[in-house]
Amino acid sequence: MAAAAPSAEFSRQHLIDPEVCIRCNTCEATCPIHAITHDSRNYVVDFAICNACNACLSPCPTGAIDHWRQVLKSTAYTLDEQLSWDSLPPPIELEPGSQAEVPSEIRELTEIATAGQGGPASPPWSADHSYVNLYSLAKPAIATVAGNYRLTAEGASADIRHIVLDFGNTVFPVLEGQTLGIVPPGLDRNGRLHFVRLYSVASPRDGERPGYNNVALTIKRVTADHEGKPAIGVGSNYMCDLAIGDQLKVVGPYGASFLMPNHPGSSLMMICTGTGSAPMRAMTERRRRRRALEEAGELLLFFGARAEEELPYFGPLMKLPKEFIDINFAFSRAPNQPRKYVQDRIRERAEKVVQMLRDENCYVYLCGLKGMEEGVIDAFRAVCHEHGQNWDELKPELLAKSRLHIETY
Repeated sequence: MAAAAPSAEFSRQHLIDPEVCIRCNTCEATCPIHAITHDSRNYVVDFAICNACNACLSPCPTGAIDHWRQVLKSTAYTLDEQLSWDSLPPPIELEPGSQAEVPSEIRELTEIATAGQGGPASPPWSADHSYVNLYSLAKPAIATVAGNYRLTAEGASADIRHIVLDFGNTVFPVLEGQTLGIVPPGLDRNGRLHFVRLYSVASPRDGERPGYNNVALTIKRVTADHEGKPAIGVGSNYMCDLAIGDQLKVVGPYGASFLMPNHPGSSLMMICTGTGSAPMRAMTERRRRRRALEEAGELLLFFGARAEEELPYFGPLMKLPKEFIDINFAFSRAPNQPRKYVQDRIRERAEKVVQMLRDENCYVYLCGLKGMEEGVIDAFRAVCHEHGQNWDELKPELLAKSRLHIETY
């Protein structure tokens, strides 16, 4: 299909992959508006009827249902065309400036989730397929709190919680690096519904407890703004105050870029502070559980906090074998110790960092407050220069190969 002009009217068309579909009829049976039909060859979606409600996505056992194409409204694929396919057509090429009609709710949440990355990016080539936008504000998933544990010491200034959500019989598939949205109940000061709060998943894809349909989150109770002035975070305080057995609304999942590679021998360099450790904890736990099953590359972690007692997961991290993960802590307010930040530790490990940056099988992940990003990038630039590399030339290469992933907020 030829490239389309920016002025053309676009839309997202829902399609079913005929190569993956097992013809189980689940999608047609669950579609509430009868937009899905079939013949002896294919299951197809009627563009004129489908309203992108996503009711058919989660029941599909293979993921064949979760495919979308940006198309010209005037030339959307007909039912007859879809019924004749043996495979999905290639995506339409868009000219710069053109944009398909994505529902505003999905577009805004996606922009928030990828803001730190600098916009949408590609996942590692070996990452598993991620499901996104399965549950919306209009049709959220209902989860039950199965656990709410304080990770930081009682005397620490930061109250950081490990919260486990059980989805029961509701299908809510997530991969390491994805986020989900929480909708706090009630109204804001203007009498409007609260907006969605996004939180990174802190458990691996098979759940916090393997074999159970649950996910874990790492949430800090917000009691002050970035300037240190008193401020009560609506979403964080709502989550931190939940009791076991409480139910809440969940939307998502979101994120199709900040995913871990799956191919044997791939290495991870993880850099985080505070609750930015959530996706790193998920990736580390995934690797730990599969350690005896497959060959895996190195894990290098740079983890920053004000002090040891304010660093979530400190105890469990200390129990991991050194040959499994290379951990570098950075404490900025440790008593009787000079201030250290993650960028300082990166400089101290310059040789190792540059070695991994050069490794085509190494993938770099940065997650935490926006303020840390500049310092980390400056440290990368410095260690590269020290070892005869040019960071400003290397960074575009890392991005092009999906080897650098940034999620700061």
